[in-house]
Amino acid sequence: MYEERASRLPGAVVWTNTPTRPGAGRVLPDGCMDLLWHDGRLMVAGPDTRAYLPDGVTGPWAGIRFYPGTAPALLGVPAHELRDRRVELADLWPAAQVRRLSGRVNAAPDPASGLEELALRQAAGAEPPDPLLRQIVTALGAGRPVAATADELGLGARRLHRRSLSAFGYGPKTLARILRLHRALSLARAGVPFAETAARAGYADQAHLARDVRELAGLPLGELLGRGG
Repeated sequence: MYEERASRLPGAVVWTNTPTRPGAGRVLPDGCMDLLWHDGRLMVAGPDTRAYLPDGVTGPWAGIRFYPGTAPALLGVPAHELRDRRVELADLWPAAQVRRLSGRVNAAPDPASGLEELALRQAAGAEPPDPLLRQIVTALGAGRPVAATADELGLGARRLHRRSLSAFGYGPKTLARILRLHRALSLARAGVPFAETAARAGYADQAHLARDVRELAGLPLGELLGRGG
């Protein structure tokens, strides 16, 4: 069962999940990175460009999902280096440090709260989040065109692309596509008909929506929403 709550770290979400069978728990791309706990170990989930399906791993998981663009400054690694990857935290930080941190998380009342404390300590020692990154997410998440976003933020197309690769793991067009998917899913889950969902979310038509959902999520929209084929 999956549960989540807002974190004390601004913009972040703390979550827990216990898949009951291998392959359960499809994770959709969302522009975010997560710090994970599983079986006493700490890991990092990089930004996804397609749906991720846990393969053959059951048992409880906990995580903290960082607001898009904020994790690289806390983890000390550009997002594009972890794109579509799950890695041990010890691959990024010194092993002795990770052992100490793992011990703290494992000794916490629950792993989720331990991860949150770890993230809060990291954030306290890091530079404040770059407000420009949130502006990029806000603009693209609202459906603003990439070129217009670059111009409005005074970045230019090349600089926006470089900043996006480092912060989000991919270019602004991919980020915009992923954020558009989530706009569409929010509308469809609220009961908006698929054709109207496509128009309101910024797709050319319902067929465009269907293609994007299948490519990014790996399932037809109706099946993804649990409505059958």
